[in-house]
Amino acid sequence: MWKGLARRVLFPPVSRASPEGVLAVGGRPDAATLKEAYRRGIFPWPHEGVPLLWFCPDPRFVLVPEEAHVSRSLRKEMRRGTFGVRADTAFHEVIGRCSQRPRPGQSGTWITPEMIDGYTALHGEGLAHSIEAWRDGRLVGGLYGISLGGVFFGESMFADVPNASKVAFATLLANLVRWRFSLVDCQSYTDHLASFGAVEWPRRRFLSRLELALAAPTRQGPWTLELGPAEAAATFVGPGLT
Repeated sequence: MWKGLARRVLFPPVSRASPEGVLAVGGRPDAATLKEAYRRGIFPWPHEGVPLLWFCPDPRFVLVPEEAHVSRSLRKEMRRGTFGVRADTAFHEVIGRCSQRPRPGQSGTWITPEMIDGYTALHGEGLAHSIEAWRDGRLVGGLYGISLGGVFFGESMFADVPNASKVAFATLLANLVRWRFSLVDCQSYTDHLASFGAVEWPRRRFLSRLELALAAPTRQGPWTLELGPAEAAATFVGPGLT
């Protein structure tokens, strides 16, 4: 899959990706490999019964934080104060709960024990983060991802009650705007993320913007959110949102 020297990981050029976006096969999702992958616009996606697959799809599903759409109904929920939102206080629980959610179109979970180990190591380096929705002292939803430069690479989310992960994600987006992040990598299309304003970009455009965004300083964790849900709701006010 790649050649290495002193643990430096070298992926093939992204132009070699298959029509489905598969770029490489095999290897381990350890911290060093994950960091190199994300910097190149590549992400792992395990599939049952085959070695680990690494993807760089074309088109790429992305969200610009300042252009995010948050519906009136969700902003109302955020102002209501039903959920408290925190960051990096329950990373292990969030990734564990996400691993119990099957990936659409795939049997079983895609978050393997090796994947959990790799992202947990990145969390220890302050590069992987959890955004958590709490209600009555209980974790009821959230998401996790990787932060490098001015990019947040979203990985997975879960919700045990309606709107929990939506409030967590919208609160994250408002904080990313405050911190001048320029890009959220959503990887592949979902209706859920499209409702927030995520759109498909040609891979070439995504990689060009990624290179620029990675030049910004990395905001290492643990993170403390500057805006809670109510304050975050005020960030996204616009006409025509239901």
